[in-house]
Amino acid sequence: MEVESINRLKWGFCCSLVVLVLISSVPLFAIESVYEAPDAFISRHFDGNPPESSILYPNQSLKESIKSILGHRYSKFRIRYWLKGNRSAWILEEIGKERLITSGFVVDSNRIREVKVLIFRESRGWEVRYDSFANQFTDARLTETLELDRHIDNISGATLSVRAVTKLARLALLLHNTVVS
Repeated sequence: MEVESINRLKWGFCCSLVVLVLISSVPLFAIESVYEAPDAFISRHFDGNPPESSILYPNQSLKESIKSILGHRYSKFRIRYWLKGNRSAWILEEIGKERLITSGFVVDSNRIREVKVLIFRESRGWEVRYDSFANQFTDARLTETLELDRHIDNISGATLSVRAVTKLARLALLLHNTVVS
């Protein structure tokens, strides 16, 4: 009887160990959350009638400016945008801690009109999706040193996500200034 109990304990321990290994290899909390589809974001900012998208191929000088903002090269070879008059819209991506954060930016007359986190893939830092965070960017401009002309408050526990969205806001302003100049 004792041998049978010990074998059951061994079997139970082995099963528990296998389950633990399987669970630990799957990122449980890094679920892609779509807060607004990129197409819907673009459509909304052009009253349901967006212009055809254009593509920006950054030259060497622009690539260097992008790198100074992001701290690394931008992951895309070309950057898609929508432009009507002085209003441009951008769908940009940056890594927060480990995964991409997709954000939408509308720039009008060299000022940010809206920032919206569209798709969030990180396990933490999702608080950047709230309007109370995004509203800090409204009317922000880019300085000559490629910084925002205002301070953006951090969110405790979301520092890397805040940094990512702030860098992308600076990038959107830089890109807007490039295509409307």
